Amino acid sequence: MLEFDLEGEAAGYAQVLNEMNETRYAGTELGDWGFMPTDPVKLRQELHSRGLALLGAFVPVDLKNLAAHAGGEEVAVRTAHLLADVEGETTFIVLADDNGKNPMRSQYAGRIQPEQGLNEAEWQVFATGAQRIASAVLKTTGLRTVFHHHCGGYVETPAEVDTLLRLTDLGLLGLCFDTGHYRFGGGDPLEGLLKHASRIWHVHFKDCHPLIAAQSRLQGWDYLTSVRKGIFCELGKGEIDFSAIKTGLEKLSYEGWIVVEQDVLPGMGRPKESALRNRNYLASLGL
Repeated sequence: MLEFDLEGEAAGYAQVLNEMNETRYAGTELGDWGFMPTDPVKLRQELHSRGLALLGAFVPVDLKNLAAHAGGEEVAVRTAHLLADVEGETTFIVLADDNGKNPMRSQYAGRIQPEQGLNEAEWQVFATGAQRIASAVLKTTGLRTVFHHHCGGYVETPAEVDTLLRLTDLGLLGLCFDTGHYRFGGGDPLEGLLKHASRIWHVHFKDCHPLIAAQSRLQGWDYLTSVRKGIFCELGKGEIDFSAIKTGLEKLSYEGWIVVEQDVLPGMGRPKESALRNRNYLASLGL
């Protein structure tokens, strides 16, 4: 899933799933609603015939806005029913802020200051909305919900991750820990992993290029400009020590999925080629 449009015709879901299988991945998240079949029987057949599991689905909600909570709950529950029908209760709703709603947060992604965050009342609305959605998903489908911290949204910095977890029920809302977003948001991914071990139910591997991050801050790029410039490079080409992250996960006895998220930008070749490079890098780590 790309966060912006690129030129040319996008690959259909069948090609994407074929290439996941051919590059030795074992599962996938759902992607945008409607990209893959939304009939559970059809979707199950398309995935399982290629040896792929359905791991979760990304659901963005403008959680700062109380009026958006009901609609967000409806979308999350609809999506959760599809996941449950296809894969059972082993999959997750990956809840996130509707990143990009606030121009200031998008403009200052990667260099957010405390005064640019939510105030106490806004945090209460945000956390209440996240818990409302997680509770509805669990009650109606049995699925659990994880929150994806994300640059360009209201939960970006390590302090903001801390606050959200403090304000939410540890048994109801887990954390989708994203190494690249945590680093660009100002944190040390290994420290964050160990600090929030009890809340991490799902993991995204994403790298972060230190020179591009520094240039982003120096030039004042907004979030999408940073992404277009390659802030989230292929695994092993940035500054994140994935070997240490792997060791940390092993010490924590983590048994969940690790999802690779990779925007394929001009100059990186075909998506399949990038996916294979990432997969080979993971294999070099014993994953």
